[in-house]
Amino acid sequence: MEKSVLITGVSGGMGLSTAKKFISCGYKVYGLDIREPKESIDGLEFIKTDLTKLEEVESAFNIVKDKLDFIINTVGIYDLNSLIEISEEKFIRIFNVNVFSIYRVNKTFIPLLKEGGRIIMVSSELAPLDPLPFTGLYAITKSTIEKYAYSLRMELQLLGYKVILIRPGAVDTGLIEVSTDKLDKFTESTTHYQYNAKRFKKVVDSVESKKISPDKIANLIYKASQKKRPKYVYKINRNKGLLLLNMLPKSWQHRIIKKILKNK
Repeated sequence: MEKSVLITGVSGGMGLSTAKKFISCGYKVYGLDIREPKESIDGLEFIKTDLTKLEEVESAFNIVKDKLDFIINTVGIYDLNSLIEISEEKFIRIFNVNVFSIYRVNKTFIPLLKEGGRIIMVSSELAPLDPLPFTGLYAITKSTIEKYAYSLRMELQLLGYKVILIRPGAVDTGLIEVSTDKLDKFTESTTHYQYNAKRFKKVVDSVESKKISPDKIANLIYKASQKKRPKYVYKINRNKGLLLLNMLPKSWQHRIIKKILKNK
């Protein structure tokens, strides 16, 4: 029987690298994304899909004819903004992409998942940590995905499926440049935090300087998918500074961040 996998977010970054990895290992890959992949790949059947729209996800379901070994969700968008200035439209959109699109795909495609199949979701090292200023919304969506993934794992074990969570640190996916651009725009547009945002950029640069190749995430996803008894969470490239900060009492964290970012 042919081995098949569904991957979301295949236009680039982790999704495209993951598609290449599975194709190289003999899988047929169905790829969903709103944008065309950055390169043409033999073995990838791309289905242009706006994952924020249920009707398009259902349309993609009708195109996929094979039973699936894995459903892999790498889709996600990043934003840097303040919670009192971000527009409602942007607030809702990041939830729609980072949370609801994954729910839609899993719910729609699970009838195609083979017996003993697995659902894999990519989260973020920020998900279990206390959010830093201006990363709150992204962290909130990733924290939500982790609660969703755990709940889904608890339910699907009763049906014979496994759920696996990948929790990476900074990855060179193109989101790095996006985050820098968004932070620059936020610094220019904010009416409350101009000085703080400029100071925060140094923190972001420090964290993102330790980024790793998306190929490493693809290799980890493949490795986890093949394990007879996979762990629930796989972590990679964790930022030691963020981990140390989160070991401190919350009142200490607040004082440290205030000292770093506040105008003296």
